[in-house]
Amino acid sequence: MNNIILVAGATGDLGSRLCKHLLKNGASVRALVREQSNQQKVNELHESGVEVIAVHFADEKGLVSACKGVSCVVSVLAGLRDVIVTAQSQLLHAAVKAGVPRFIPSDFCTDFTQLQFGENRNFDLRREFQSVLETSNIRATSVFNGAFAYVLQYNIPLLDTKAQTITYYSGKADWQIDFTTIEDTAAFTAYAALDDNAPRFLRIAGFRFSPNELEALTGRVFGEHFKLKEQGTLEQFSAYIQKLRTENPDGENQLYPQWQQMQYLYSMFAAHHHMLDNDRYPGVSWQTAETTLNEISNNKIA
Repeated sequence: MNNIILVAGATGDLGSRLCKHLLKNGASVRALVREQSNQQKVNELHESGVEVIAVHFADEKGLVSACKGVSCVVSVLAGLRDVIVTAQSQLLHAAVKAGVPRFIPSDFCTDFTQLQFGENRNFDLRREFQSVLETSNIRATSVFNGAFAYVLQYNIPLLDTKAQTITYYSGKADWQIDFTTIEDTAAFTAYAALDDNAPRFLRIAGFRFSPNELEALTGRVFGEHFKLKEQGTLEQFSAYIQKLRTENPDGENQLYPQWQQMQYLYSMFAAHHHMLDNDRYPGVSWQTAETTLNEISNNKIA
């Protein structure tokens, strides 16, 4: 009998790739979608062999029914409190009621267990849900993938291809920063969902580099010199972010206000993996930093 994996958030980029890898690995996949979900993406899930179930997360009976016979629930939901805390809690309680043994929450990010409350709003929401998860009668596994590699294409301070600068903070020139592509995160998570012995936390990074290493890498890939730029201390950066957050209360209702984007950059320099679980599932082929920067370079040229 095949494992049935339930995916919540399957119409998103990570979710759709996760479904693809689960099917590839022989699992039966059940996807929870909302009525307002993109119909084209829903149709694509159907056509790929995924069983699609439309639900309201407030409908406990419907959620419990969707969870029946499932061996693991994987949440790749994205949003603010109404999603990360409320909707995930509704899904979790339904999974427990249906007798699902395992749950993978939407913790695809930097290892926020190393951060203090208040240092990253979106991570704080996941920490809040974690407290609910830890007291539930279900085995949980979180996959921490560092930052998603695609952020490097957006001229963030760490890699600004327009200004040709690499920004870092005092004492962090050799700090290793973790990155993983969405594709590799999906591939790894698919294996984890089918692994009944998966531990509470799995930490992965498709590649890692320090600002000093990034300087050398950009020279090879772009054929141009990128200037290292020290931007004060992390403490100063944190204080500036807090000031900006206080001055922009409307951002509390936005997923990625400017201060939240800065909090992600802060998190890159405040927490990283001390050990990696990349080798747990040998079927994953990890995309390298050089390949990622080459893709950015090619898009820039195009």
